[in-house]
Order: sequence, then structure tokens, then C-alpha cells
Amino acid sequence: MADTSNLQSVFPSEAVDSLEIRLARNISTRRKALGLTQAQLAEKLGVETETLSRFERGKHLPSLATLERLAGLLQVTVSELLAEQPKLADDDALVISSWIAQLDEEDKLFARTILKQCCEHLEAKAKALES
Repeated sequence: MADTSNLQSVFPSEAVDSLEIRLARNISTRRKALGLTQAQLAEKLGVETETLSRFERGKHLPSLATLERLAGLLQVTVSELLAEQPKLADDDALVISSWIAQLDEEDKLFARTILKQCCEHLEAKAKALES
């Protein structure tokens, strides 16, 4: 387990363990939903892959600054990472959102426009097949 000796004076051990487990599960679930490997997320976060693995296994707790950066990269709030029941979003929406987030504003608009046109084309095609 992570070194929680400084937390145990404030929180009972079961609360600390529950925090570690929730955080580990939420980081892992969110990373996978975004289609990122541990190595990819670790690189964006500026930590070693093993460090991220420890976060996801509940063996180490990130600092508050790292937790805040991690939440940003995973496109959630810190409170969502710590939540017992994280807000679930459509996996496809998360993946597409993560792709678009890396772009500048002009390219984001271009990508959204192209995606919308593709979806409209495919929807029209499906309706035509139904007729």
C-alpha cells in the first residue's frame, strides 16, 4: 500500500484504503476509456510508466499537483477521480474528445466539421437502406 502514515492520524485506515482503491480504479478506468496506454499517459503526465502503474494499483498516491495534472489529462475533475461512482460517459465520446483536445482551436473546428459530415452521410445512408 501507499505510505499513508501521515493520513492515518487524520483518517481511519479504512477510509484511506478506500480512497486508494477508488482513485486507482478511477484512473485506470478513465485511461482505458480514453484509449491510452499507461506509457502514453505517463509520458503526458511527466512520470515513469511504473509510477503510473503504482497509482493504478493503489500502491502509491500522487501528490496533489500531480493529481490535478492527471485529472486534466483524463478530462475530469479531481473530485471525479476521487468519487465512489465516477461520472460515466460514452466511451466513443471520450476517445474522440481526447483526440480533439490535442489540437489548436482552428484544427478542432475542422475535425468537428469533418466528423459531423461523416456522421450525417452515414445516417443518410442507413436511412436509404431502410427504405
